[in-house]
Amino acid sequence: MRIETLPELIPAAPRDTGLDAAPPDLPALAASGALGGSVALYRQPRGPDLLRRSGALEEWCQLRMRHGVWPYARKLDGPPAAMATVEGDGLLPSRGINFASQDYLSLASHPAVQEAAMRALAECGPHSAGSAILLGNSRHTCALERALGELLHCEHTVLFPTGWGAAFGAITALVHSADHVLIDSLAHASLRQGAAAATRNVAAFRHLDCDHVRELLAGIRAIDTGGAILVVTEGLFSMDADSPDLPLMQYLCREYGATLLVDVAHDLGAMGPGGGGIIAAQGMLGKIDLVMGAFSKTFASNGGFVACAQQSVRRQLQLFAGTHMFSNALSPVQAATVLECLRIAGSLEGDGLRAAVLRNAVELRALLAGEGLKCIGDPSPIVPVWTGLESATRIAGMLLAREQVFVNPMECPGVPLGAARLRLQLMAQHTPGQIRRAARLLVSAVQRANMAPRPVLRQTAPA
Repeated sequence: MRIETLPELIPAAPRDTGLDAAPPDLPALAASGALGGSVALYRQPRGPDLLRRSGALEEWCQLRMRHGVWPYARKLDGPPAAMATVEGDGLLPSRGINFASQDYLSLASHPAVQEAAMRALAECGPHSAGSAILLGNSRHTCALERALGELLHCEHTVLFPTGWGAAFGAITALVHSADHVLIDSLAHASLRQGAAAATRNVAAFRHLDCDHVRELLAGIRAIDTGGAILVVTEGLFSMDADSPDLPLMQYLCREYGATLLVDVAHDLGAMGPGGGGIIAAQGMLGKIDLVMGAFSKTFASNGGFVACAQQSVRRQLQLFAGTHMFSNALSPVQAATVLECLRIAGSLEGDGLRAAVLRNAVELRALLAGEGLKCIGDPSPIVPVWTGLESATRIAGMLLAREQVFVNPMECPGVPLGAARLRLQLMAQHTPGQIRRAARLLVSAVQRANMAPRPVLRQTAPA
């Protein structure tokens, strides 16, 4: 399949122009084919040549790039701050308001965090030089394990080089082929892929629906009393900005002899008393069976962890989580960075930073709702603005980028088909002026996108 292209229609706007200066020809853009289609169409290409059969996908991506509606794999020049310089999506390097980076408490540019990283670099060098199961640990990683355990009221912690690896590794290490996994239908891909790799006995429950969890648990236990059951959810869902009832979910797991795993990647540090996330906010510190998370949202580093109460579980993870055992450990620099971020997050300064990012979220949501835009979920560092149509999300993201407001247009596979949205990730350092400007431009961009003509996917037979 080959996609027929039209001439390039939407050059990058000059840096000082507004949405009404040199407006894009939206009917022509709709006719170009760049607004049609979805990644889902290209997920499983057919053909005997593995290296050539993805050609149709590349044609489609190039078409979108030429018309300014491919907002992915952009480049950040400098730190992920509230104001940042971004290049890509047909734009020249442009400095603007950054709602596309994950640095909720603005700790990536905190002087104490940078100093901690530099001290670790001078002391240990840049590289762990080994798996954590061998000689990849340092005093910084060991101190980080203890600090995480204290924050979460869990005795044991295992570190992973990525948050994705922590999710995938935890499930594949603990769940066997005869076991069962019940997972929220909107859980992160790392959790879903871990479940699929561990067992065929995977069932998705309706998002946040504890009644459905109870129904599925009862159904499994009615026919299988010997297999283990892992129930998987998140503290704060990154595309929907909402949270489950953790006390009820943990109660149901106890009632049916199941184990609860909660992914706190987006809320730990950034929310809850003392930075304890949704688990702390719901009074569940030390009461959740398994807690896993990532450092890349609030703690200024790559990496992840799994925390638990049992030494035997820690040992199982160390020896059977391939993403832990067969990957190099976190570097001393990464561990020292996260450790300093944890210290700040748990301090009075951290309280102030959490209050600032929540204040920004509440204000932005109020401004958008007042103009008729739908923000889904609850106040948190994540503000998802619903559009529904993939074409509208692409147009709105393009218009905002031309105005130097950088957001993440989310479509399949990040969200289900027909559930596209603009995701804004707020920081403590965003100013009231930046929030107001972003709100005004968001309203204008979404309104124009919603009024644009429906897309046309233009295809021709293969040559």
